[in-house]
Amino acid sequence: MAAGIPSAGDVEFGDIDLHFGRLMTRLAGAEDPELAAAAALASRATGNGDVCVRLAEFAGRALPKLELAAPPLGEWIALLRASGVVGVPGDFRPLVLDEAGRLYLYRYWDYEKRLADDLLARAHDVEDVDEKLLKAGLARYFQAPRDAEQKLAAATAVLRRFCVISGGPGTGKTTTVVKILALLAEQARGGPLAIAVAAPTGKAAARVQDAMRAALDRLDVDLFTRAAMPAEAFTLHRLLGARPGSINYRHHRGNPLAIDVLVVDEASMADLALTAKLVEALPPRARLILLGDKDQLSSVEAGSVLGDICMRAPVSARFAKRLADVTAMPRKKIASSATPSSPLADSVALLYTSYRFGPDSGIGTFARLVNAGEGVEALALLAAGSHDDVAWQAISPSQLRERLAHTVPDALREYFEAVETRASPQDIFARFAGFRVLSAHRRGPFGVAALNRLIEDVLDEQGRISARSTWYAGRPVMITRNDYDLRLFNGDVGVALNDAEGRLKVFFPAAGDGVRGIAPARLPEHETVYAMTIHKAQGSEFGRVLMVLPDVLTPVMSRELIYTGITRAMTRLEVWGDETVFTGAVERRLNRASALEERLWRSPRPTSAL
Repeated sequence: MAAGIPSAGDVEFGDIDLHFGRLMTRLAGAEDPELAAAAALASRATGNGDVCVRLAEFAGRALPKLELAAPPLGEWIALLRASGVVGVPGDFRPLVLDEAGRLYLYRYWDYEKRLADDLLARAHDVEDVDEKLLKAGLARYFQAPRDAEQKLAAATAVLRRFCVISGGPGTGKTTTVVKILALLAEQARGGPLAIAVAAPTGKAAARVQDAMRAALDRLDVDLFTRAAMPAEAFTLHRLLGARPGSINYRHHRGNPLAIDVLVVDEASMADLALTAKLVEALPPRARLILLGDKDQLSSVEAGSVLGDICMRAPVSARFAKRLADVTAMPRKKIASSATPSSPLADSVALLYTSYRFGPDSGIGTFARLVNAGEGVEALALLAAGSHDDVAWQAISPSQLRERLAHTVPDALREYFEAVETRASPQDIFARFAGFRVLSAHRRGPFGVAALNRLIEDVLDEQGRISARSTWYAGRPVMITRNDYDLRLFNGDVGVALNDAEGRLKVFFPAAGDGVRGIAPARLPEHETVYAMTIHKAQGSEFGRVLMVLPDVLTPVMSRELIYTGITRAMTRLEVWGDETVFTGAVERRLNRASALEERLWRSPRPTSAL
C-alpha cells in the first residue's frame, strides 16, 4: 500500500460483505478490486444501520482489511459505472449509484424510493371532515391552555391522511392518540370504522395496548366511541402477516389490510424495509398515524425513518387557516409558510411540553442538555447537586462490583420482599419495574452479561437468591427470540415464581391485568435481565434507572443512545461512567446514510403511487 495514503480506519467487514464483493466481480466478469471494495462497503453499510454507503467518505483512503486504497471519488464512480453491475436510479442492477455518490444495494434503494413516494402521495388533506363536529370535539377533549400542542396534533391527524406525532417521554402521545381515535369515531357517525394499533415489537405492542386502555378509562366517551376502540395491539409483523422464511408478507399493495385507521407506536424502532412494506399494505383511503420520539435510537436494522420524516417546518398557509378554524387558536400562533418545503410539512406535529418532567426536573433538564449536544453542561448540572433525581459517579472496572453491592440490593429490596411473601405476580411485576440497570453493550466489563453475573453474585452473597441454581424464585428473564406459538416475543420480560402448587413457572403479563405462567423448559431463548441494553429498554419506563456506561468510547456510543437511556427513568436516574466517554458520546450524533429525508423534503411531490 502506498505510503502517505490516509487510512479509513479499521473498517470491519463480515464474511457476507466480502462474499458479496467477490460475487459482484464474478457477475461483472472481471477481477476488479475497486468494485469488490465498493460492494463490500455497501453490504457492510446495511448491516451497520445505514441504507447506503457514501463513497466520498472512503474515496482516496486506505482500506487495510481489503489490502487496497480506494481510488479518488471521480475515478471510482467511473469504474463502477463501467462495471455492468452498477446502475443509475431506475436501473434494475444489483447496485445503484445515485448522483450524490451514494451506493445502494438495489433492494434498499427500492425500499427508500417506494416509501418516499407512498408517504408523499398519502400526505394530503381529508376533504370529507365535518369541521364543525371536529371543532366541538377538540374543545371538549383539549380544554387546558397547556394542551395546545396536543390539540394541534389531534386536528392534524383528523384532517390529514398521514400524520406523524413526535415527542419525548411524558408529552402525552398516547393520550392524544386515544382522543384522536375518539374524534374519528365521532366523524364516522355510527358507521363502520376499522382501527388497528401496532408497534414494532411485542413488548411495545403490549405497552401501548395497556396505555391506551388506561387513557380511554380516563376519557368521557359514549358507548359507540368506546366500542370503536381496538381491543388489542399487534406487532407489525403479525399485522402484516409474516411468512416463515420469507421477507414478504401476506398483506401488500395487491392485498391491502382491511382497515380505515392505523396507529403505529414507537415508530422510531421500525426500519426502512418494514416501514415501506407497511405503508404500501394500507388501503389508499386509510389514515396512517405514526407515534414516537424522533430523538431516540433508530431501528436496529437499516434506516432512521422517523427521524428522516420529522423535520420541524412551518405548515402551509392554507393548512394553518384550517387548523386555526377547527382549534379556535389564533392564526398567528401557528407557524406557516406560503411556500412549504414539502407536503409533509402539514403532516408533522411535534410535542415539546412534558407532563412528566417539569421545568425543575433534573431528569428532564439533563435530557434536554444531552439532546442539545451539551455534554459538559449536562455533567456540570449533575456535579452541582441541585437536583435530587439525578446523580453521576465516575467508575472504573475494578470498582464495579463494590458499587453494585452497595446499590442494587437496596434498589431491589421491595421486589424481593414481594417475591418472598408470595405477592401477586402483578404486584411483583410493578415492583420489578421500579428499578433497572441499563448498559450500552451486551459484552465487555460494563456489558449486560457481566452486569447480570455480578448482580446475581451480590444477591447470592446477601442471601436473596441462590446463584448455584439456574432457576430460582425471583429470577427475571427476557425473551430473545420470538415464539408465535407461545405468544412470547423478543424483549418480553417475565419473572420466575412458584405457582399455587409450588411449581416454578415463569410468569408474563397478559392482556389487561392477567398473567400467564409457562414452565421454564418451554421458554424460547432467554437471558437474565436485572440489567438490559439501552436498545432493549426502548419503549419501556422504569421508576429508577442506573445507567452504566463503558470506560471507552465505542462505536455504539452516541447522543441518541444516552438520551434514550436517560428518558427510561421516571423518578430517579443515576449514571456511572467516565466523563470523557460521556461527553464524547453526547458530541456524536448518529447520521445514518440515506436519501430518504432529501426525497421527502427537497423533492416535488410525485404523482400518486397508491
